[in-house]
Amino acid sequence: MKQNSTLHRLLLVLLSVALLSIGWLGGTGLTLLVALVPLLVISENLSDSTRDWWRMCGWAALTFLLWSAATIWWVWIATPLGPITAGIVGSFYNLCAVMTYHYTAKRAPRALAYTLLVTVWLATEWAYNSADVMTFPWLLLGHGFSCDTWAVQWYEYTGIFGGTLWALVSNVAIFEVLRSRTTTAKVRASLILLLPVALSLVLLASYTPSERSVEISVIQPNVPCYEQERFETGKFDPTPDIQDLMDRVPATSSFVLMPESALAYLPKVGSIDEQYLVSYAPFLKMLQGDNHPDTKLITGASTLVRYGDVKATDTAHYYDGYGWYDQYNTALLVNGDGVTEDIYHKGKLVIGVEAVPLKSLFDTFEVDLGGVSGQLGWGKEHTLFTNHGVKIGPSICYEGLYGGYFAGFAREGAEVMALISNDGWWGDTPGHRRLFDFCRLRAIETRRAIARSANTGISGFISPTGRSIGERLEWDEEGLLTESLELRSDTTLYTRYGDWIARIATFIAALSLMYYVAYRIRKRNHLVE
Repeated sequence: MKQNSTLHRLLLVLLSVALLSIGWLGGTGLTLLVALVPLLVISENLSDSTRDWWRMCGWAALTFLLWSAATIWWVWIATPLGPITAGIVGSFYNLCAVMTYHYTAKRAPRALAYTLLVTVWLATEWAYNSADVMTFPWLLLGHGFSCDTWAVQWYEYTGIFGGTLWALVSNVAIFEVLRSRTTTAKVRASLILLLPVALSLVLLASYTPSERSVEISVIQPNVPCYEQERFETGKFDPTPDIQDLMDRVPATSSFVLMPESALAYLPKVGSIDEQYLVSYAPFLKMLQGDNHPDTKLITGASTLVRYGDVKATDTAHYYDGYGWYDQYNTALLVNGDGVTEDIYHKGKLVIGVEAVPLKSLFDTFEVDLGGVSGQLGWGKEHTLFTNHGVKIGPSICYEGLYGGYFAGFAREGAEVMALISNDGWWGDTPGHRRLFDFCRLRAIETRRAIARSANTGISGFISPTGRSIGERLEWDEEGLLTESLELRSDTTLYTRYGDWIARIATFIAALSLMYYVAYRIRKRNHLVE
């Protein structure tokens, strides 16, 4: 295993980058089970000197930055700063785990170093995933299995952090095979690799569909995201096309979905009141009550909550002559008469677009990640929409990245999920395809079917086992789809307890770090060999 040349290490880095990236580029994520082994080999061949610590840090940083570049480059289409910032922040979190491992592996029992690699990685992923603003959990290792739902049906117990744990432990086990070449190490690695897959196949084979169902339609209007100025000047109005799609909705559908920010496609005129309130009225009456007496519309909208002279929240804006207000990314439940029966405000906001860290700095450099840039209000509740007793969770776009938050709708009693999105800001890239695939993982975690309406792809339906149901509307397609989806009221272990693996790992990481300190003190005093 001993190799010290710079070229050899560079080749190991490139191999690691390739193995890490495949799952986010439409291929299998099973390569993640060996993706970190090249980095562990580099660490093994470096000494415990300060100079070699910095060398290891450089090789690891290069690996994670190239991984980010290979998988989230498409954010560049909206803003060059987006992938750069996400790459630096995400790489820092990954470096915390790898460099903790490298340091302790040279100075303490290897079992402790392995434990720290796994638990610190999980703890930092959880911290990144749980942050309110500085969060972009696209590259959490567990998300890399989004194209391998057949192999991770046990996400209903663990969520994606179970996938991260599997990937990390597998890398450690395979590295030990290379290191020791013992029969015990080989048997252990084989069990770690195969048992989760076997369990997943058993869960998949034994899954029993619910006998209850609901019919849902999804509309994909295919409105170009970067032609907003045409809407504002009134030179482009997609309303006739949308009306035609709405007229084709079957009368038997309980819900029809329109994408996120659908109402923002209307021409914008006049004052702030007219822009956000009055202009919506004609659109909301598209679903004719006489033709669809039992159908309700779920649509995205930009909405306002007005506070008058009081700044009621930290995110509130002031408009001269109007007062303080919050702008929200909202889902509306509308009946056939155009009356809004319920609303849900988005609770997970996109960094740089809807949630702006260091807002004054971002304003100075005019940072824009696509969409309507600026600080929006935070939704605080998992509101459910209902129609004839059926409870549906109205999740919005970016919320499909957060398993714990998404599961909140199921905890509140959602029997099926709607996800409305607008993925057109990044063009025909892996971005919108992975957003759909991540929803497949959310379906497994909660065992809830999902109906997804995107502006310009991908729209479609997902079963509780993560399988795509029926046809899909791909990129740059306009159309309407209707399917019957399962209704389930049972709750999975993950729905009940959320990211319990990450919480336990964080606790173990803290204990392991304290043990390392105690071990070094005892070693310094010649109490251990």
